[in-house]
Amino acid sequence: MSDKTIFKRIIDKEIPADVVYEDDLCLAFKDIAPKAPTHVLIIPKKEIATVDDIADEDAALIGHMWIVIRNLARDLGLEEGYRVIVNCKEAGGQEVPHLHYHLLGGRKMTWPPG
Repeated sequence: MSDKTIFKRIIDKEIPADVVYEDDLCLAFKDIAPKAPTHVLIIPKKEIATVDDIADEDAALIGHMWIVIRNLARDLGLEEGYRVIVNCKEAGGQEVPHLHYHLLGGRKMTWPPG
């Protein structure tokens, strides 16, 4: 990636975010335009643009992120249920070209989502 995305700038601490979790591999922070009472974005620190760009060697990282998502849902009190969304590319609804998962909860989710 040539230009830094807003997520890379958050990882690099160039711009602030309401961080709820961080480790060596990923970062989680509150969405600035939440679509549910709880809306957290979970991003890898490694720059991966889309789901299509996940490499085979990223399997451990992606698995780790799912464990983080599960733990965050528990820590944030989402025991009644939650939704995890990942969009891929612009036509799929992805606005920032850096892989990210949306963790939404705190209300009843409906289908279809959009």
